[in-house]
Amino acid sequence: MRKQLYVLALLLLASCIPSRDRYIQISGYAQGGTYTVKLNMKGVNVQADQIRDNVDALLLTIDTTLSGYNKKSLISRFNAGEAVPATPMFLEMYAMSYGFWASSGGALDFAAGPLYNAWGFGFKNGSFPSEEEISAILAKNGMKLLPATLPVGEDGMVNPADIGFPQLNYNAIAQGYSCDVIANYLYGIGVKDMLVDIGEIWCDGQNPSGEPWAVGIDMPVDQAPGDEPTELKGIWSSEGKPCGIVTSGNYRKFFIRDGRKYAHTIDPLTGYPVQHNLLSATVVSSESAAKADALATWCMVIGLEEAGKLIEADESLEGYLVYEAPDGSMKEWASSGFTLKR
Repeated sequence: MRKQLYVLALLLLASCIPSRDRYIQISGYAQGGTYTVKLNMKGVNVQADQIRDNVDALLLTIDTTLSGYNKKSLISRFNAGEAVPATPMFLEMYAMSYGFWASSGGALDFAAGPLYNAWGFGFKNGSFPSEEEISAILAKNGMKLLPATLPVGEDGMVNPADIGFPQLNYNAIAQGYSCDVIANYLYGIGVKDMLVDIGEIWCDGQNPSGEPWAVGIDMPVDQAPGDEPTELKGIWSSEGKPCGIVTSGNYRKFFIRDGRKYAHTIDPLTGYPVQHNLLSATVVSSESAAKADALATWCMVIGLEEAGKLIEADESLEGYLVYEAPDGSMKEWASSGFTLKR
């Protein structure tokens, strides 16, 4: 039945577009949610069902390599103290995360897993940690204690004991990285028009209507799990350019204690959830969805003023920030090249 529905989706997409193009949609489950890939088959010699199988295989490889929620993945086994195979993907993700940590001055730290666990935003249930507990975690964890590249033994394995048993967590870039992996595969088989949505997005070219891809930007209004989607701030247009777009915010994952909101964005330098007025950060990167993913989190850590400077200093980025003004109203800031239609 699932395969029949899939074929029907292909026919419906193909029937409403010019004959020179043939768009298909591939959907499935990945990383605790669903994914959608839309692409133009024009000039592509690979069959649609083979593309679907290859996309699923790539996403499975990502899951079994990098997912902290998969207890049998390489990263979960590594975090548990087990030596694991030094696969290209495992090494690439570590090197990428170390680069973002270094360039962010520690605002992004992918070896601060115990800190997120302590606050209940990681892979384990946490409680409200004491100042002493936070200090102890900061002293024993973090990329400041790790080498720039993982040491690989003669047996082709990476042993966590060689670098002090780090606790890695790639949540801030994993979905963006996944988009890049799938997009690179699609480029490799000749796809020019695509939208890859795996929680975060990479897009290029035109949609089935011949227009640039468009993405809705949510209002950053506090939401509990199961709440209905909020209204949109506007519709962003890709203008047909290749780019990744990611929104990070503190309006979905948080808890309230003694009347104070504690959001899931944690400053790895202080060990505490951030307490500034930036509500959400949408970042567009012409380089990669992983970079957009990392920079959106980076913005949420450093706050409004520094986030604006960060975006404007990099020609590969555009950004849109929503923040709370002193009077409690919701305000916004956008870089000059960020296209938002109301």
